[in-house]
Amino acid sequence: MATLRREKLVYSVSKWSSFSASYVPENILTDKAGDHSSRWSSDSNSPPQFLMLKLARPAVVETISFGKYEKTHVCNLKKFKVFGGLTEDHMIELLESGLKNDHVPEAFMLKHTLDENMFPCRYIKIMPILSWGPNFNFSIWYVELQGIDEQAVVQPCMNWYNTYRERQAIRLCLKHFRQHNYNEAFESLQKKTKIALEHPILTELHTLLVHKGNFDACEKVIERAANEGLFNNYISEQDYSFKWSPTVTTPSLTKLDQHGSFTPELDNKPGMRGGHQMVIDTYTEMIYLFGGWDGMQDLADLWSFHVPSGEWTCISSNTEAEGGPTARSCHKMCLDSDRRRILLLGRYLESTMRVNTNLKADFYMYDISSNKWTLITDDTASLGGPRLIFDHQMVVDSEKQMLYVFGGRVLTGASTMDERSSAEPYFSGLYSYHIPTSSWTLLRADCDATSGSKVVRSRIGHSMLLHPGRRLLYIFAGQRMKEYLNDFFTYHLDTDHLEIISDGSRKEGAYVPAAGFTQRATIDPDSDEIHVLSGLSKDKEKRGSDVRNSFWVYDIPHCKWSCIYKSDKQQVQEPCARYAHQLVYDHVHKVHYLFGGNPGKPGLPKMRLDDFWTLKV
Repeated sequence: MATLRREKLVYSVSKWSSFSASYVPENILTDKAGDHSSRWSSDSNSPPQFLMLKLARPAVVETISFGKYEKTHVCNLKKFKVFGGLTEDHMIELLESGLKNDHVPEAFMLKHTLDENMFPCRYIKIMPILSWGPNFNFSIWYVELQGIDEQAVVQPCMNWYNTYRERQAIRLCLKHFRQHNYNEAFESLQKKTKIALEHPILTELHTLLVHKGNFDACEKVIERAANEGLFNNYISEQDYSFKWSPTVTTPSLTKLDQHGSFTPELDNKPGMRGGHQMVIDTYTEMIYLFGGWDGMQDLADLWSFHVPSGEWTCISSNTEAEGGPTARSCHKMCLDSDRRRILLLGRYLESTMRVNTNLKADFYMYDISSNKWTLITDDTASLGGPRLIFDHQMVVDSEKQMLYVFGGRVLTGASTMDERSSAEPYFSGLYSYHIPTSSWTLLRADCDATSGSKVVRSRIGHSMLLHPGRRLLYIFAGQRMKEYLNDFFTYHLDTDHLEIISDGSRKEGAYVPAAGFTQRATIDPDSDEIHVLSGLSKDKEKRGSDVRNSFWVYDIPHCKWSCIYKSDKQQVQEPCARYAHQLVYDHVHKVHYLFGGNPGKPGLPKMRLDDFWTLKV
């Protein structure tokens, strides 16, 4: 199917519900954005209003595009449906959506497959439901259909679709016979056609419940169906529920009292900080936390949190003294869970501390099993890797033993400018690092278009996630100089192909996570979802008492964002909005963990948080 070419389809307007004055249905055949009268307008906003389009010949209709007037208009369709079929009387719903009230044309993907097979249409019916202006009639300015109408492709689809409809009709007959206990007719038709009414588990469940009344056996069948994943699609379409809970830690028994008994160490947990890093090992249910800024100084302590016992352990109060990294913040860590090792790169330095001797990018590996740090190199740039950077992103591909680093601001000599929004900053590109051979490769330089491929704009404060099954990096949001970005793209690890999901040029409004917020993102490769927690903006002008947390889910197969939680009024059981915090996700047990951060209090610029929360969605 990848070789099939989508083309513009020829159609005519065969029927309509009504039209007013000179706004005839045929106006939608030509795109005249500057002509106020070049549109179809209904004579009423009372349902049903519709346009019936007849294709020149049957085709697999893949997309529908709507042109618009050059200005916003109250008659634009805020909500509509599209139906399709081979005849006017037998149609199925292909799309339910709406247009934005602007001048930008919009295209929508139509449903054109059933059971993973393409089906053809001869008729397309557009049914307006709601206009942007209350009580205004509906207007459509221009419609373009695209798809495949090659006879060699469409005819097999037609044959399959006719067979599909016949099988569905036979199933309806089987269902009717079984419901009315016409057992002989049921068995005869099923034997003759060899068509199963339903999944074998449903047939088994019907026999146990209706004929035998064996409720215990029915429960076991349903449990088996759940274990086989038969309910996964239904569950994925249900509304999410969420629950924040403050994590109550268990003190470690580390001190001996005067009677020789262990007593709790009450302060045995990480202190207040922001700009730290956390990773989670889902196999051992262990969280690791390192470094950060406590409002006064950078930290060099390494902690672990055992989820089942709820206990923090200070692995090291000063990793530098044990051959590990110096105190730092705005660095990045990632975990190779297969080999139980943590990789650490980058840091931020105050301008007064920047001299040539400490502007090198040191790169560390921590072996969890042996509790030992290894300095891989004191300068990654000398090996072809990135220079000293901060606020970058980093992920590891355990299968291929490859590390990927993207973005981040390169630290240069002493400067008094704002590092994150200065006029001419230097950003780092996309690098890969082969762990076994300790070799770096620059995959994409910042804004490099010399290769003829799509341009990658580096940034800071963005999100980058690895989907190991799809072999894709998902990259979105961030800040570049004074611009807050909300573009979204993927990078294929094996083909070096860059795919733009959204270039961020369109105003999505409430349909995507807001740009300019220091979001934290996680990925669930099993359920094909990306999770984004948005909260407090770094931009002081955008902060206010009304800023609250929101949680978004991106459905990867359907390319759709959903806001499942937005706090209008902060609840008692909810963390305050913040930035410079850390969020990790256990995709096995489906739990998020949040620690620390900067609440952005105007009167308390040095305040940092040490609260620890779980989020179950």
